[in-house]
Amino acid sequence: MHAFLETLRTQRWDDHRYYHHSLINQSLHLFSATSFLCVYILLFWDPATAALIAWMVSMTSRQSGHFFFEPKGYDETNQATHEYKESVKVGYNLRRKAILHVIWGLTPFLLYFEPSLFGIIRPWDGISGFLHNLGLIWLCLGAGGLAFRCVQLWVIGDLLTGLAWVVKIVTDPFHDIKLYYKAPYRLFRVGLANELALRHR
Repeated sequence: MHAFLETLRTQRWDDHRYYHHSLINQSLHLFSATSFLCVYILLFWDPATAALIAWMVSMTSRQSGHFFFEPKGYDETNQATHEYKESVKVGYNLRRKAILHVIWGLTPFLLYFEPSLFGIIRPWDGISGFLHNLGLIWLCLGAGGLAFRCVQLWVIGDLLTGLAWVVKIVTDPFHDIKLYYKAPYRLFRVGLANELALRHR
């Protein structure tokens, strides 16, 4: 248990220090974390709608912070290049995230042209049926993404690392709120223009 908690602590610290320099990114993570908590509650009543919110609101806001606002130059604080940080990223680095989001973006088209998803699900009927089925697909995509990377980490490293990463991802909303609840206020104090300039350093 001690080794697991230490691995989890290290993964959280590396994620914070390497990938959350921008106050804009931190603020978006705070918004994402708050919406994810709502998603967790909604999962018990309406999993399909919860998945729609998770992907369209929580994940979109979360990852836009990484793709568009986090600086990609040399990290003076940690003495590390962007390429190094991407190579040692335990979870989904930007390349893996891009692949995952391409798959996510293609699923509505697949469902539209294959309403039964090759006989796996009941064909949708009308916009509400389409959205319901799409939500279920996105729920499976999210769970599958977690399971796939966990197994991948197990194969290239050890099971402890993979399980710690899954726990980290699932509990990130709680941790992000604890870390970044002051980020919007700090962003207001610093100024949006000054913070955007960080993106190009």
